[in-house]
Amino acid sequence: MFLVFTCSLILLASCSSCQHHTCHCAGRIFICQESKVVQLPRDIPTNATELRFVLTKMRVIPKGAFAGLLDLEKIEISQNDALEVIEAKVFSNLPKLHEIRIEKANNLVYIDQDAFQHLPSLRYLLISNTGLRFLPVVQKVHSFQKVLLDIQDNINIRTIERNSFMGLSSESVILWLNKNGIQEIENHAFNGTYLDELNLSDNQNLEKLPNEVFQGANGPVVLDISRTKISFLPGHGLELIKKLRARSTYNLKKLPDLSKFRSLIEANFTYPSHCCAFTNWKRQNTELHPICSISQAKQDLDEQHGNKIHRRSAAEDYISNYAIGFDPSENEFDYGLCNEVVNVACSPKPDAFNPCEDIMGYTILRVLIWFISILAITGNIVVLIILISSQYKLTVPRFLMCNLAFADLCIGIYLLFIASVDIQTKSQYYNYAIDWQTGAGCNAAGFFTVFASELSVYTLTVITLERWHTITYAMQLDRKVRFRHAVIIMIFGWMFAFTVALLPIFGVSSYMKVSICLPMDIETPFSQAYVIFLLVLNVLAFVIICACYICIYFTVRNPNVISSNSDTKIAKRMAILIFTDFLCMAPISFFAISASLKVPLITVSKSKILLVLFYPINSCANPFLYAIFTKTFRRDFFILLSKFGCCEMQAQIYRTDTSSSAHNFHTRNGHYPPASKNSDGTIYSLVPLNHLN
Repeated sequence: MFLVFTCSLILLASCSSCQHHTCHCAGRIFICQESKVVQLPRDIPTNATELRFVLTKMRVIPKGAFAGLLDLEKIEISQNDALEVIEAKVFSNLPKLHEIRIEKANNLVYIDQDAFQHLPSLRYLLISNTGLRFLPVVQKVHSFQKVLLDIQDNINIRTIERNSFMGLSSESVILWLNKNGIQEIENHAFNGTYLDELNLSDNQNLEKLPNEVFQGANGPVVLDISRTKISFLPGHGLELIKKLRARSTYNLKKLPDLSKFRSLIEANFTYPSHCCAFTNWKRQNTELHPICSISQAKQDLDEQHGNKIHRRSAAEDYISNYAIGFDPSENEFDYGLCNEVVNVACSPKPDAFNPCEDIMGYTILRVLIWFISILAITGNIVVLIILISSQYKLTVPRFLMCNLAFADLCIGIYLLFIASVDIQTKSQYYNYAIDWQTGAGCNAAGFFTVFASELSVYTLTVITLERWHTITYAMQLDRKVRFRHAVIIMIFGWMFAFTVALLPIFGVSSYMKVSICLPMDIETPFSQAYVIFLLVLNVLAFVIICACYICIYFTVRNPNVISSNSDTKIAKRMAILIFTDFLCMAPISFFAISASLKVPLITVSKSKILLVLFYPINSCANPFLYAIFTKTFRRDFFILLSKFGCCEMQAQIYRTDTSSSAHNFHTRNGHYPPASKNSDGTIYSLVPLNHLN
């Protein structure tokens, strides 16, 4: 009877102690959820296990507010817009407290450095949506549990100072520091922690992780830097990372040496090229399997803190479970697993436009592109120098040849540029892919090649039309193509080539789609129309050239039409040259048109063969077939050398031969030749290839 009476008194006392005019109890949970609460209640039940302060107007939580609440396990302070200060020893010496939530307190700007002390059971600390300017001091928590520190959505926190988390827990810690305003993390910031996970995602102004940021820490095992501006990973502390997340981290374009990722098994990057780094990277299982690495793990732990209290993370528990009572003579274990090759699960996967290979995917292409580019550049520079420095008048054919040589020179420069970048990034292109394809270099290379190829095709078409017009109206001097006409035509050609080469830079298709910087982007209707337009235009140019030479052929065969013998020979040779040029371009046009219609017949890797073996053939052949192998070119070449005191005899022979040829030519046409400086230069206009002696 006495026992029943005693229990009743205790129950009544418990109920009476929880009575409050603005707060109430639900069992051992003390709840204050009224805007009328402007200060912390003084009569909180001593046996309460959970405190909730929601939607109150408390401005300050005073020093030692929760002292003596030895049964307290959870504290929630949320949606308190008036809260500004949390004083010292508020969360202090609470042996059972394992969860603290402070959130949606936008005016909370100060938490005393001694607010968190001696919380041996703490497992979860949340501080979110506050006005804090500095990380709360947690070095005196001294928890014996695995702690999750969740500090997020505090946009005024700018810096993580060194040793910020030392003393938080003797076990492993998980740090979620995402969605803050963090801009700087100091070296040794995580010193003294067993870091299982570090989440720095969505700190959009964070640009750098210092090399020594993980110095003194064991870990992290999981690192998330997604949606930050970090451009480089630290040089140390990556050895224990098993999961690396860097999604939408556009500034991270280069990875450190892969040997630093000794434990990595999963990676999520922004760019597919980064996954190429791990495609052919093989790592043995020795460091991943606990039995294989027990001795090494124990040695590493012994070296830390002089054999003091060690953390008990899930990974070490796994090791310990295997290590206890393990005797190789009494257990059967397949040690072949220790030598098993481990592949890294990586995303996003490389696509068809960016396969895991160097810019020049084949060794033979790497050699040939140097030879072809140097040949194209040298040949066309020589042609330009000779044509421009010649003492003879700049005629329409020579003017057109200058334009063709310049266009072919640009293609040679493009190839040389690509070859140079390929050599610089050999075997490590995955580290340079983003900088190259998204940078000014790739745009410049793409501009050069589109401008040059379109100008070259345009000039070849104009040359053919000029030959057709000259032969068809050979006896009608009033219909002759004048130099001013050619200049106007070529100005239009330059403007057209410049415009179509500039469009991908401004978003119509793109040069950054592939490593060889060609406009292969057909994702949008405008981009697809642009690519198809260029290809169809090139095919149309070929049709025009074919039609012109068919007309020239029938004109020459017509006995009623009078044409000069030299023009007829030129036309025949030109037909062979032009058809050869376009036959070389035919495979490129065919496969490019099919790809632009989203029916690709070859891969990007195979297209590089076309780029090196077919695409630049015209640029290499044109200066030789149109100029260098001709007698007229040799004349101008020796005359130019004679100005420097060389080959004067050969120059005089060519001068005499030219004067004789000019005299005969004008005599046949019924008038006498003017001086060579004023000659119309018809003889020079793409002389037949049989004039090689």
